[in-house]
Amino acid sequence: MSAESARWAIHDLIMTYAARIDAGDLAGVGELFREGTLHSGGRRTGREAVENWFRDILILHPDGTPRTRHATTNVRITVDEDDDTASAHSYFTVFQAAAELPLQPIAAGHYDDKFLRRGDEWRFAERTPVLHLTGDLTRHLRLDVLRAASPGG
Repeated sequence: MSAESARWAIHDLIMTYAARIDAGDLAGVGELFREGTLHSGGRRTGREAVENWFRDILILHPDGTPRTRHATTNVRITVDEDDDTASAHSYFTVFQAAAELPLQPIAAGHYDDKFLRRGDEWRFAERTPVLHLTGDLTRHLRLDVLRAASPGG
């Protein structure tokens, strides 16, 4: 696999994460981390831990989704072909429209990611979301759960 095809595969993985979150496919999000760790509100490793974390913190609306669209931009990917690893840095902006909440941005920040290759497949090794800006998160996250998971919370 060339570095260019590896970059495309990793880019697709980054976009798949956003699409699964927006679809409310939390089992699918967990599957992306079957060998990986999500650093968000603590350290969550493996499919079940990541899936359960999102089930605990995300508010799913009657249509089964969080009523969001994640825009992932400014994606920079570095591939180490000799080591079968890669890293990426990207920006995210989360938009939401829900009952009594018109369409608006509710969060913005960046992801620091590490990937590993198993055979021809790239997988998340680690994802660290860093939140920079927030709007109205009351219809998106169970803030009481987040506060309890935070150090000193």
